[in-house]
Order: sequence, then C-alpha cells, then structure tokens
Amino acid sequence: MASISERENREIEAANASGNTPVVFIHGLWLLPSSWDRWRQLFSEAGYAPLTPDWPDDPVTVEEARGNPDVLAKKTLKQVADHTTEIINALDKKPAVMGHSTGGLLAQMLAGRGLVAATVAIDPGIFRGVLPLPASALKVAGPFLINPLTRGRAITLTFDQFKYGWANALDEKEAKELYDTFHVAGSGISLMQMGNANLNPWTEAKVNTKNPDRGPLLIIEGEKDHTVPWAIANAAYKRQRRNPGVTEIVRIPNRGHALTLDHGWQEVAQTALDFVKRFVPAKPS
Repeated sequence: MASISERENREIEAANASGNTPVVFIHGLWLLPSSWDRWRQLFSEAGYAPLTPDWPDDPVTVEEARGNPDVLAKKTLKQVADHTTEIINALDKKPAVMGHSTGGLLAQMLAGRGLVAATVAIDPGIFRGVLPLPASALKVAGPFLINPLTRGRAITLTFDQFKYGWANALDEKEAKELYDTFHVAGSGISLMQMGNANLNPWTEAKVNTKNPDRGPLLIIEGEKDHTVPWAIANAAYKRQRRNPGVTEIVRIPNRGHALTLDHGWQEVAQTALDFVKRFVPAKPS
C-alpha cells in the first residue's frame, strides 16, 4: 500500500508554505481526486489551500484507472481514513475537510478523530447506527451486496446503473458526459463495509459522533439522490446533532448524487464554502 505520493507531498508543502487554512477534499467510490478540480479552484480563489488526497494507489487519470481497474479493488475504509489522517498530520494547521458519498463518510470519520476544523459531508455514505435503507439505495447497491465476490473486486457501474444511482436528475446527454468524464471502478470491500455496517459490530464504517472535538459539521443532501436518499442523510444528521458542536443539514432541490459534478456544482460548492468561512477563516488574522 502506497504512502504519501509525490503529488500529495507537493500539495502539503504548498499548503504549509501558503500559511492559509487547508481544505482537504475526499472523493468517494467511482471517482478520482481530479473530480474535485473545479472545487479546488473555487476554494483557492477564496484564499484556502486545497488538497485532494488519493485513496491509496489511485491512478492519476481516468484513462489509467479504466485501463487497470483492479488497482482500485480491496481499499478498505480504514485504509483510506488512515492515509488521509497521515496527510492531515503533515499539515501545519487543522484543515477543513469535505467529502462526497463514501468521502462524506470518511470526512465524518476524520472529524470523529478530532482532526478537523470544520466538516462538510455531501450525500454521505452509511455508518453504523444509520438505519434507513430506502428502496432506491437497495436498488443501487443491492446487486453488489448480495454477491460475496464483491469484497475482492473493483466494481464498475454500467451506464444504466450510473444513470439511476447518480444522474437520475439529469438529462441523458449530461448523464453520459459525466459517466464518460469521471466514472471509474470502485472498491467492492468499501461498498460492502457500508452496506453491512449495521450487521457487523466490528465494521470500519463507524463514526465517533460524540467527540467534543469534532467541530462544526454540515451535511448537504441532494433532494433526488437515489444512492444516498434523504432518509439516510437525515438519519446521519440526527445522530450527529447530539454532538456539542454545530450540526446542520441542507437539502439542495432537484439534485441527484452527481451534484458535486453536474451543471449545478457551483451552488453546492458555494454552500460548502460559505459554511467553512463561518468557522474557519482562510487566512490567519
């Protein structure tokens, strides 16, 4: 398993040299760090120092990932969380952290470790104690969860699966553009860890929601998301709001799971940026 890559080291060095508050973006299943490129630019223009860590051994490009999908298999949630923790520990300042989908779960895991100044979890994956499993979520993940071979595989969505799970709020043309531009295989074991979180007492899909050092947290949810429907996001919010830190949830109308990538990405990114600005200034006072 790779440690910090050269690219990640460059981002760490740049963030530390800038003196600005770092913002760590964590991608989820079926994407790569490059999926955050437009967000990086927006946050950089706002004065923050963006970092886009890999899941360990992520290929650099979508083309490379599609040419060798097996490299994306067998990445567990703990491996990714530990890798991102290593990057955060190399920063001079406590960062804001945000993640989408499985990345939204990982962001909450890191916040629960007390590593984060502010957290934004967008359409976040399930953790232990989040009980709802709506029909649309089962339709997205169910075929993989019932197959024991999923654990060792890199899972690629068909376009029809992507359209239903990610792009149901978009027209066919945009859905195809997003699929062709961004979609790569994802780790089957991470998917299984989330799907079985409430069946396995030792699951890695767990969040310390009670840590008083968690910091402020915002959950952003797409109204039409089939992969992580409102019931799941709201259940996560209800568990998190027991924390003494600020806990908020925002529902973005008419948006699906691809809300960080699609034509309306900037509305979501601005919502996240506005939240971070409230609690963590970009530049030291």
